[in-house]
Amino acid sequence: MKATLILENGTVFEGKAFGYLQEAIGEVVFNTSMAGYQEIITDPASYGQIVAMTYPLIGNYGINLDDMESDGPKIRALIVREKAEHPSNWRNEMELNGYLKQNKVIGLEGIDTRALTKVLRNEGTMAGIITLRDLSPGQIEHKFKAYHNLDAVAQVSKTQKYTIDGNGKHLAFIDFGSKKSIINILKNMGFKLSVYPFNATAEEILQDNPEAIILSAGPGDPNLLKDSVKNIQNLISKKAIFGFGLGCDLLAMALGGEIIKLKYGHRGANHPVKNLSSGKILITSQNHGYVVSEKAAHDVVITHRNINDGTIEGIKHKDLPVMGVQFSPDAETFKDFIDVIGGFEDAKR
Repeated sequence: MKATLILENGTVFEGKAFGYLQEAIGEVVFNTSMAGYQEIITDPASYGQIVAMTYPLIGNYGINLDDMESDGPKIRALIVREKAEHPSNWRNEMELNGYLKQNKVIGLEGIDTRALTKVLRNEGTMAGIITLRDLSPGQIEHKFKAYHNLDAVAQVSKTQKYTIDGNGKHLAFIDFGSKKSIINILKNMGFKLSVYPFNATAEEILQDNPEAIILSAGPGDPNLLKDSVKNIQNLISKKAIFGFGLGCDLLAMALGGEIIKLKYGHRGANHPVKNLSSGKILITSQNHGYVVSEKAAHDVVITHRNINDGTIEGIKHKDLPVMGVQFSPDAETFKDFIDVIGGFEDAKR
């Protein structure tokens, strides 16, 4: 079935609809990952977005139920150059088209995704509508005016606290919209985890006396989460804190820094980041549209930078056991934080 993508700047792309045939509106972004489309579709940090994949063939290894990053798709729509009709992989359980249809997400294929990516790179991310019908200029204008994604974190955060047992240190994990794989990394490292909703208060967290606090990634504009910033301010100096993605932004704000919106974001599994202390280059997975401004607080040290555009990718406090990174952390990154926790505990004795 014919479908049209209408961008906020008036640019129009025509293609074919697949998946669930229903109109969608969201922030149109591009992702440069060559694989991992299933993880991108189900990443809570993608909530409310229309994601365009720059790799031309998507769906070639199908869908499996083990690699979901949440309980289902979080995107509003998926845009691909070509959808694979016959996926081939020993783990494949269903094809992309059927998965999107089952979960009521529309797909758009057959458009020039290179041209779309150039528009977003040149003019920045913007809202877009995927529609199956002809819309009048008045209807288009009304839909764009009515669109917002202001409550993104509330839509994807866990609503109740839960605990994962472990023999290691007790970590408080504040869930702003984390991927399941991050929880699994910490679980496999043996930590005891207390996972809290994004709006848990500092008092509720400190009452459980964790040894450290982790602020997760998530969707949306960190500048809207002023209550969360205040809660983090009440935790700083009391506990060691590590934030990643959105959590890094909130931590920077709590330390007095500013957060700015990137023109077209960092979204992909291939972003090179330099560790400024070791000189090593990390190839990172990222999914965010905001970064810490160069107007960082005076007591904050920049620890990592993006090789592509030079933006800040990591920070730490000069004196306190507080650090954050913009990218998706691996086990080694968490081990670095655990070393910081140990030093903080020794200093308190």
